[in-house]
Parts: sequence; structure tokens; C-alpha cells
Amino acid sequence: MDSSRWQVGLEPSGIRYVTAADKDLLSAAAGAGVAVPSACKNGVCELCEARLLSGSALNTRNQQTIPVGARLMMCRTAALDHLELEISAVMAAGNNQPRKFQANVVDVSSINHDVYRVELQLPRRRELSFHAGQYLSVNLPDAEPCYFSIASSPAEQNLELHIQASPEWVSAQKVIDALKSGQTVSLELPHGKACLDCAPDKPLLLVAAGTGFAQMKSLVDYLQGTSFSQPVKLYWGVRRHEDMYLRSMARQWENDWPEFSFQPVVGDDDDSEWSGHHDQLVRVVLASGMDLNNVDVHASGSPTMVYTLMDALVEAGLPPEAFFSDVLEYAPRN
Repeated sequence: MDSSRWQVGLEPSGIRYVTAADKDLLSAAAGAGVAVPSACKNGVCELCEARLLSGSALNTRNQQTIPVGARLMMCRTAALDHLELEISAVMAAGNNQPRKFQANVVDVSSINHDVYRVELQLPRRRELSFHAGQYLSVNLPDAEPCYFSIASSPAEQNLELHIQASPEWVSAQKVIDALKSGQTVSLELPHGKACLDCAPDKPLLLVAAGTGFAQMKSLVDYLQGTSFSQPVKLYWGVRRHEDMYLRSMARQWENDWPEFSFQPVVGDDDDSEWSGHHDQLVRVVLASGMDLNNVDVHASGSPTMVYTLMDALVEAGLPPEAFFSDVLEYAPRN
């Protein structure tokens, strides 16, 4: 590593990121997508306090070297060497504990024939910490919790959900029927370990089926707010053309973000004039040509789709530890 760039390790989370000699540790963490608590960002609020475990660091306010074992404010500290810091407020992926919240329903709107966009506001948003890609439960009285991916980035004030509801989806339909603008709803979050606590250091392959796109939206929105510069390829599979409810958004990401590319996949579509692929999702992903030895895969969809995809990619050379999906946690195979 170049001498002007240093690695910063955060304990006990185990998160690591790189900082430049001319950057404060808090700004570098933000660029890497690491959620360090902060408010005023000038050392007064002391939310970004950490303890120096090893390495050499400079207090940028008084230009004095910080001794090992001392407290520091990340917003006014620069690295002079590789650093190890202790900061318990930074959570590793999936380690933030679920909590119950009352949220205000801001808006419920239909975005296609059976998918609704739900916007929720938490009165005490600063009390909530979650990672991009996690999910929540909506808890209605006298009903089992209903789980939905959070479609928004952790940086957003409000939470966004994409809920597919129809007479066949009884529990989801009950949620939509119960969510009215101006009312409150009980939530529990965050859930899930297939998420990002910092920007990864290699390319990403994102694979979604149906409303699994919501999780991918959270990941993409989050990464666009960091200095991440690796390729990102999204495959979104649906049964019919009209099921791809935010295809224009994915196309806009592709137009605006040079590192991003989007491949729609339709399994059963009568519109032969549409340019989307008509092959099955897994087969199209396998033909991506990405280096499976140097990629992380995040998948969201039914257990059948996720396990079929995982098995095919691992057989093609993907290390199993590079495959991430909440299905592996809530629907483990025997």
C-alpha cells in the first residue's frame, strides 16, 4: 500500500477501510460507507470518539501525535500509519440488534398492478441503525409478523418498502389494507445478515427476483453514496414484462453510474418485441462472464431461486463464502 494511504481497523466490529494522509478518519469512513456516529463533525459532539489501540495518529486541531491508548475524535484525527481503533458504536454486518419502533405512514402508492411503494417515517430516526440490504417486520395486531426488505439506504431519513399484495398474498394484502397515510404502524428492525457494513473491495453481482429488487435498491443507493468504484451488475428476473415495476429506475442507474450495468430477465413474456432476455434467470447469470473468483454475490428471491443460483455459481467456481442471501438464514437447507 502506498505510504500516503493507511488501513484503519475498527474493533470489535472487524471492519477495515482505507484512509489517505490528508483526510480525517471520519470523512474517510464515510467514503467507505462505514456508519460512524456523528453530528457536528468538529469534535464537540464527541459521537465519533474512539480509542487508539495501535499505530500513529495526528490530532489535526493541535498538530500533536496521539499516544496509543488515548481517546480521539475521528473527525479531527489523521492517520500517520496503519491504525487499530476501538469503537463499540460501529456494528458489523447483521450485528445491530432488532428493536421495536412506532412509525408514521407517510404514503402508500401503487407502482404497478400488484406492487405498492410504502414510505414510513420514524419520529426518532437517529435511534435506528441498520445496514444496506437488511429487512424489517410489520407487526399488526392479532397477526403474524410480515417481513419486507428495506428498499432505502441507511442514509435516508424515511424507510421505503416494496410490498407485493394481491388476494393470493393474503398476509401482504392485510398489511396494505392496514397501512393508511397519517396512521402509525409497529415495526421491528433491523433483521438480516446479508447486508453491507462498508463498501466491498471487489466487484458485485446482484441478483433479484420479483420484489427482491427492493434489497438491491438499498444496496445500490448506499454504494452510490460512497467512494466505491468497482463494477456492479444487476440481474432482475420477473415472470412478465409488467412485473418489472421500477425498470426505468434501474436504467437510470445504468445511465448515471459508469460502474453499474443492468440486465432484465423475463421468464415468460408474450411481448416478443421487448428487448429483455427471455431465458431463465440463473442461466443468464451464469453467462455473465464475470470472474467468479473475484466477486461478491447478493441474491434476493424465493428459496428455490436462491439455492438454484448458489449451487450453479459455486459449481462454476464461486467460493461459497462469497454468496450472500437472507434465504440462507431464514430457510436453511437440511
